[in-house]
Amino acid sequence: MVAAMLLVPPPTWAQALGRANGSGYPVDPTLIPRPSLRAVRVNDPIRVDGLLDEAAWSGADSTTTDFIQVQPSPGYPASERTVVRVLYDADRLYIGATMYEAEPEKLIVPGLEQDFATHDSDILGVGLDTYHDRQNGFLFAINPAGAIWDAQVFNDQRDVVLAWEGVVDVRTSVGADRWTVEMAIPFSTLRYNPIRGEQVWGLSFSRRIRHLNEESNWAPTERQYKLYKFSLAGTLTGLRDLRTNRNLWVKPYVLGSRVSGTNPVDPGNAGDAGLDVKWGLTPRLTLDLTTRTDFSQVEVDAEQVNLSRFSLFFPEKRDFFLENEGIFSFQDVTIRNYRTGSSARNFKLYHSRRIGLSPDRTPIDISGGARLTGKLGDRLEIGLIDMQTRSAEALGGGDPFPAENFAVARLKALVGSTSNLGVMLVNREQTGSGLDGYNRSFGVDGNFTVLGKLVVSAYAAHTEEATPTGDSRDAGMLQAAWRGPVWDISFLAKHIGDDFNPGLGFVDRVGVRRYFTTVGAHPQISSGTIFELNPYVDVDFYTNLEGTLETREITPTFAVLFTDGGMLTVSASDRVERLFEQTPIAGALVSPGRYDWREGQASYVLSGSHMLSGTLSVGGGDFYDGTRISLAASTRFRPTPGLTLDVGVQHNDLELAGHAFTADLYSARVRWARDVRTFLMGFVQYNEATEELITNVRFNLIHAPLSDLFLVYTERRSLATAVPEPILERGLTLKVTKLFSF
Repeated sequence: MVAAMLLVPPPTWAQALGRANGSGYPVDPTLIPRPSLRAVRVNDPIRVDGLLDEAAWSGADSTTTDFIQVQPSPGYPASERTVVRVLYDADRLYIGATMYEAEPEKLIVPGLEQDFATHDSDILGVGLDTYHDRQNGFLFAINPAGAIWDAQVFNDQRDVVLAWEGVVDVRTSVGADRWTVEMAIPFSTLRYNPIRGEQVWGLSFSRRIRHLNEESNWAPTERQYKLYKFSLAGTLTGLRDLRTNRNLWVKPYVLGSRVSGTNPVDPGNAGDAGLDVKWGLTPRLTLDLTTRTDFSQVEVDAEQVNLSRFSLFFPEKRDFFLENEGIFSFQDVTIRNYRTGSSARNFKLYHSRRIGLSPDRTPIDISGGARLTGKLGDRLEIGLIDMQTRSAEALGGGDPFPAENFAVARLKALVGSTSNLGVMLVNREQTGSGLDGYNRSFGVDGNFTVLGKLVVSAYAAHTEEATPTGDSRDAGMLQAAWRGPVWDISFLAKHIGDDFNPGLGFVDRVGVRRYFTTVGAHPQISSGTIFELNPYVDVDFYTNLEGTLETREITPTFAVLFTDGGMLTVSASDRVERLFEQTPIAGALVSPGRYDWREGQASYVLSGSHMLSGTLSVGGGDFYDGTRISLAASTRFRPTPGLTLDVGVQHNDLELAGHAFTADLYSARVRWARDVRTFLMGFVQYNEATEELITNVRFNLIHAPLSDLFLVYTERRSLATAVPEPILERGLTLKVTKLFSF
């Protein structure tokens, strides 16, 4: 680490150099006042065509501060000029931006689909903190082809909900020396304070010039932060007398389906209809209602190979549960650019995936539900959920799934400007005659920012059941993470009781105490090919509740980030695992005892900004009482912005418990976009362990804002020679949705 640090001058040297040459650069972003921009009201609606040719644009206030680089030259002006203006009328907020570009032929567009890969693309980013609480807001990113990425952010960049979608009208154009963005955001898409007179919002802009590996911000930040660090945002003024009417969105759907095969979940022909309603009770509170909820348009889960002795985490993909998810986050904290050592894949007190899906990922019908989210006053967030599922037969026999009610209550209070405290109550209860089973979870949590760069998080939780198995039903965590422009350090301590069982949550292992710490550095290099070095060491310990070591892993790692966005990573691990009983691992039964082993891994990621990109990872060494060699490779070919082909393979060669075997996964995905509203996607994956080939083909036409037509084909096919009828399940579904706004 010391050698890596000597390769670059300390920041104070660079600042002194800037003063010596009279340029005043590089600037210290922590000392620069936050910029401000004034929105100008117009009487006539703006025609959104990407040209910015209305007279109103020339009369609008423009950015008065140059964009400042985050990388590759922090503190220096952006290499190209960016001009942004803001207008509004009674119904919509308009943003017009001109991104000057000396070489427009080098603009990079990785896709036309919504929520494209922003890190591989030229983009204009927009952040709106509509409550000006410096914690939460809305994010938008637009690429030169007019594709949009949108999200919600909570807790000052701690939680980013990518599934949020809003009604936004965007057009772009590319000229000889620039590209432009013109966008209109209906005020009904946003939530804001219901006050008369002038409003002040938090505002952020960012720009990425992909072929230069350059990122710059209008409100300058240190390089460990992104656009959505709202505590460092600028301000938008001039918004006066915004409407406070109650917005009502009604979104019905109709569908028809046919399912066949030798082992289908629900065979035969079927038709259905349902309804989602979004009602802005106030500009601060939103009520979502759903009945006969359907998620047939959701892409199938990616298969995973489990080489551990613990449960795998499958993420939520259903939009209804993901919107405003950040309010309900009670989990191990992941913060962008901080190495926290844990994530929601290790612990969540509330995991919406447990609603409407069985443990083997079989869909269970949802009769209906309601959700209330928003703010009470300026400093209190509220989230309430109530969902009801129907009874269902278990796939392949076994006890049926009873009808259940799921209820969640969440309160979170803002403390200061960048910290919060919260409480959560979760109830899962069987419904129906003679059923009295229940599972309940309770918890308190807090997230605090101290001295600007130190983040402290903690929670305590408890679970109750109708038939508890023991008294050790508590969980708790304390975490502190610090990240500066060069160094990062973090520590985590966690306790999970033997009998802790969140019935509507996820926890990867119970009956343990965990201690994790990491120390790393991120020096930047003045080189034509290397952008940043990142050496770090992770130390991870698990003990049982009596203090006996169960797991120990010490992992030194060295990563090199290249200027084109690629990354090379090399690591080694010294591991200890103690098994107290015979344990199934990757299908083999491993005897109890202590196992010590070492293994290494190397990986290379070729930036997705290239036409041909991909990843390659190889690792191997001892594994419990045997050995393991792992190989993972993927490639992406993108000949045009509208066509992408992905191919991936995972190969694991294992010798374990006296047996030699392989565990392989193969996958392929093709995406085709005619434009930003018409898409075709095909996904095929083969799991050698189960000998099943899974196919998912989905056509999507966005025929109106947030209104879709889906045609989905799914198939599960067995490739086992002993299976006489290989088609286990085959289905075709046509679904149409239409958003009506009142």
